[in-house]
Amino acid sequence: MRKKEHLSYIITLLFTLTALTFMVVHNFSSFYSNAVSNMDEMGASSLAKEREYLEGYLTKGLDVMQVTAITIEYMMQNGASSEEIEAFLAEESKRYMEDIDANFTGIYGLFNGDYIDGIGWVPDDDYLPREREWYMAAKAAQGRPTIVSPYLDAQTGTIMISVSQLLYDNDSVISLDIVLNQIQIITQDIHMDGMGYGFIIDREGLVVAHSDEAEKGKNYEDDAEMKKLLDKVYQEHGSKNFQTKLYGEDCTVFVDTVMDDWYVTMIISNTKLYQDIRNILMHNIIICVLVFALIASFCTAAFRKIGLHMRKVEEGQRELEKMNEKMVATVAKTIDARDRYTNGHSQRVAKYALELARRMGKTGAEQKEIYYAALLHDVGKIHIPDAIIHKPTRLDDEEFSHIKLHPISGYYILRDLDEMGLIAQGSKWHHERYDGNGYPNGLAGKNIPEVARIIGVADAYDAMTSNRSYRKIMPQEKVRAEIENGKGVQFDPEIADIMLRMIDEDTGYRMKQKGVTEKRILVVDDEPAVLDTVEHILQGEPEYSVSGAASGEEALRVLNGGRVDLVLLDIRMPDMDGFQVCEEIRKISALPVVFMLADKNFETIKKAAAMGIRDYLAKPVTRLALLEVLRSILQEEDYKL
Repeated sequence: MRKKEHLSYIITLLFTLTALTFMVVHNFSSFYSNAVSNMDEMGASSLAKEREYLEGYLTKGLDVMQVTAITIEYMMQNGASSEEIEAFLAEESKRYMEDIDANFTGIYGLFNGDYIDGIGWVPDDDYLPREREWYMAAKAAQGRPTIVSPYLDAQTGTIMISVSQLLYDNDSVISLDIVLNQIQIITQDIHMDGMGYGFIIDREGLVVAHSDEAEKGKNYEDDAEMKKLLDKVYQEHGSKNFQTKLYGEDCTVFVDTVMDDWYVTMIISNTKLYQDIRNILMHNIIICVLVFALIASFCTAAFRKIGLHMRKVEEGQRELEKMNEKMVATVAKTIDARDRYTNGHSQRVAKYALELARRMGKTGAEQKEIYYAALLHDVGKIHIPDAIIHKPTRLDDEEFSHIKLHPISGYYILRDLDEMGLIAQGSKWHHERYDGNGYPNGLAGKNIPEVARIIGVADAYDAMTSNRSYRKIMPQEKVRAEIENGKGVQFDPEIADIMLRMIDEDTGYRMKQKGVTEKRILVVDDEPAVLDTVEHILQGEPEYSVSGAASGEEALRVLNGGRVDLVLLDIRMPDMDGFQVCEEIRKISALPVVFMLADKNFETIKKAAAMGIRDYLAKPVTRLALLEVLRSILQEEDYKL
């Protein structure tokens, strides 16, 4: 086209598009605001009814418990015996269920130092009432009635709460258990004209009730997508609504607060919520499309070509990024594999550093950079002699001086890896101390790069929560004390505080090295010489223990009787061959199996690979080949943990 014709075409195209857009916007905006306002009012009204019911139900439980508490206090003040109190509680528990609410399942507590249960439940000898949630919550409330956080009863599958109160003597506590079945029934009716679904959660993310009963009892804090939603829900106070994206779908969320502890939530897909509006909009769009189709048709073809090209570019970038991630992880595994006691160390440090960065509010790109830096923080150890790496006792001063060189070595290996140099900084200065007494440069305070301060905390934490040649994993309380005592001395106080919160949240002590240092190898072969050969090869390797089985049946008995980490399996055996044994093993365990082959037929190897056999060793088995296969496969298994 000539320039003038091209300009005329562009002007015509823009004018047509502008006119059609104005028409659609004008028709759409004429009723949109009213429709949205009405929907907001309907959603708020629906949740308000649920909130009123919940508050009334919980208040009834508080009132009932308080009335009983008054009577119990009177009995205690008048010297009533434990037997008299127990008889009263039994009578009250029965009356609650028969006359007040069948979901009030029993009243109990600690009275004059004795645990008494109104439904006759007798706890085990190691049951400590003062360490139970209902008792501690009542103590914390200092005499005010309190509602204990809901919990899922493992036996009945029901959600329950406890209502507790500290009595006059500042030691005795009375508590009432309430089953939330009625609330579950009501929650199933949370919707707006048949649209959406509702649920009730507490501040810890536990689903107290849900329109879909299968969701009840889950903790949405464990679901990354739902956790994002909860972060917004917790910010709301009173009756509110907001827009969000949930599992890739735009939704409107209505929230109301119950007694400042629970949240009644209704979620409606915008696709359904704005169906009428969308229909009208679609009518206008269809008209626009018909008018605009001929004018814009040639542009479509061009855009498709551009889009196809861009997708290919993006796919290439994603593949390149995946390859980089795998290469970084492989380097980290290679460094860790030099010492069986630090196997998986870099991966764990990277995981802890990533969580610290996330809690510090770092962007996604910053988190990824810090993660890579943590993965590679010990890459300089590649220059440390094996004799020092594998020394089973504490290092002397000269040996430790070699260790102290690894940050410098790592820096020079990594300094050209990224533009900002964060990865190299993390390697060079992760052993600096906040008080300036670290190495290699004695940097102090905020002069230490932030990435190194993050890795320093994560690295120290993993060192204490991993097995070493000279000690076992430290108890969690000692680890916490070390972090606390290191604030402002070894660690950045702000980052250390974040790690302390992570430790406090880790009530099950899961943030530690998984697996065991000694790996159990089962050799299955009908030839005793093969077992002798493997035992001879591994007798100088303390991380392995070897046992044998002369047949498939014996091997299965061994596997059923205890832990085995890897099976070395002969293919040709009487009764059951290696393939049959492998099929039986797969029925009870997914542990790695390595075939020992005298058969060099490639079809046999292909069949083994198809069954998921991890590797195969040619007979006679050689020392170097056996050790390399064992270490590589077992390292992969440890990384899975």
